[in-house]
Amino acid sequence: MPKFTASQMASFEEGFLNYKPPVLPDELSHLPDRVSNSFVGKTIFITGGSGFLGKVLIEKLLRKCPEIERIYLLLRTKKGSNPKQRVETIFSSVLFDYLKELRGVEVLNKVYPIAGDVSEPNLAINESDRRLLADTVQIVFHAAATIRFDEALKKAVLLNTRGTKMVLELAREMKNLLVFVHVSTSYCHLDEKVLFEKAYPPPTDPHKIIQSMEMLDEPFVETISKEILGSFPNSYAFTKCLSEHLVVEQIEAGLPCIIARPSIVIPIWKEPLPGWTDNINGPTGLLIGAGKGVIRTMFCHNQGYADYLPVDITVNGILLFTWNYIDNNDNTRTICHLTSSQEWRVTWQEIIDIGKSIVTTEVPLNGAVWYPGGSMKSSKLVHNICVFFLHTIPAYFLDAVIYMSGNKPCLVRIQDRINKGFEVFEYYANNQWEFRNEHVHYMRRIMNQREKFEYKIDGNDMDIRTYFRDCIMAARIYILKETPDTLPRARIHMKIMYFVDIIAKILFFGLLLWTLFKWSDTIIAIGLLLFNFVLLFFKSIFSVINSDTTVGPILNKEL
Repeated sequence: MPKFTASQMASFEEGFLNYKPPVLPDELSHLPDRVSNSFVGKTIFITGGSGFLGKVLIEKLLRKCPEIERIYLLLRTKKGSNPKQRVETIFSSVLFDYLKELRGVEVLNKVYPIAGDVSEPNLAINESDRRLLADTVQIVFHAAATIRFDEALKKAVLLNTRGTKMVLELAREMKNLLVFVHVSTSYCHLDEKVLFEKAYPPPTDPHKIIQSMEMLDEPFVETISKEILGSFPNSYAFTKCLSEHLVVEQIEAGLPCIIARPSIVIPIWKEPLPGWTDNINGPTGLLIGAGKGVIRTMFCHNQGYADYLPVDITVNGILLFTWNYIDNNDNTRTICHLTSSQEWRVTWQEIIDIGKSIVTTEVPLNGAVWYPGGSMKSSKLVHNICVFFLHTIPAYFLDAVIYMSGNKPCLVRIQDRINKGFEVFEYYANNQWEFRNEHVHYMRRIMNQREKFEYKIDGNDMDIRTYFRDCIMAARIYILKETPDTLPRARIHMKIMYFVDIIAKILFFGLLLWTLFKWSDTIIAIGLLLFNFVLLFFKSIFSVINSDTTVGPILNKEL
């Protein structure tokens, strides 16, 4: 275990908690920020603004262009909170603290909620709000979608596909529309191993699928979902693919549209808050599960890789493509990949090795049930055996201990969720795609030095270890609610678990050797019995061969 001094750890913690985004250098201040200028005085409509990417998009727009006229957010009533209350909840996030400090809380007044629901007919927007949007909005960012890969097919179609159709219909009513930006995913044409920045034909007619889902009840749809999905691994990829085709239809009909295809969107890299996320999807969930000691095996080719992109880079790319379409009148780049694997790749083995090093030495998580360990398996059978012995049995055992201590068992439930997550993860982890991203390279060529600083879309100075450490620290604080003052105790606990792990392994292998020694006579007898059986078997075969009047003489002659 590498040693880190208390002063080194304290320096990292203080730097993380007091972080401020880089300030524009004086030598670049004379250059124009054409990207932010393109949003001055504009009215914007955003769906999915309460989601992970949506929040980062809102923060960036308000921070870089406070002269925006207004941002309308489509929000539904959720858990008893009306749209206005939900806006207040969004802005209470630590993500917006730097924005408030830099621009003042008044800038938040530019954001106005519109009551509605993407999964409902006509978006459930009342007539007066619909007229308001049609009369004033110039830019639409459609990011609303269910990102649950195991979502029921009917719900996924109504939200992801029909919802897109409804937002497009609203956009067609907008009198001053400059561009409709559809946030898709690079993982929605999975039959293609090399993905280009172009439209692909849909697997079926999205309009007919929408009509079918509107008529059929959910239980029946689930019984035929596999036939409908075909080669698609889940409802998310299927419905996002259909949604893209709806946008392509509108592009061909003359509606100004862009399709942005980000890959797996992961926590913030640089601004405004390194490592921040509001969910445990992707690598963050794996690192937390491994850091808590509850994930010890994965079915995955360890030298394979996935395509990830930090959310701040994703948002920068979306804003740059929007600017290029509006100000440069570039309608040739309407389908754009926001991906990373063409430039830098991190294998699954590297993710595990770096994450394990960080959670065991620098940023351990509170209450780890075991010392982080385990490995990736290239055999599904071996993986399933390890799941039984390393996940399932310990979960039941520890839940029994938790129950007897008077607390509510939880580990079996957690393991069930992990196993469901594995079903999704394994498809993507054991397949490989290549995403071409020439449009990003074009954008880098036409940006000035200030814009390259303000809207970074490269990973030239990416330090993977530092980034992962920020992600784990942020997840610790903002997801798990484990405050930095608990780190010293967590490090002590991790050291204890380290020795517990070693002792447990010694005892296990000692018991195994003792068992073998104790039963050695029996094992030797069984071995001799098997040997004699095999010897007798071959003797019988040769007896039969020699007794054959045709084969025997030939073999004897050859021998």
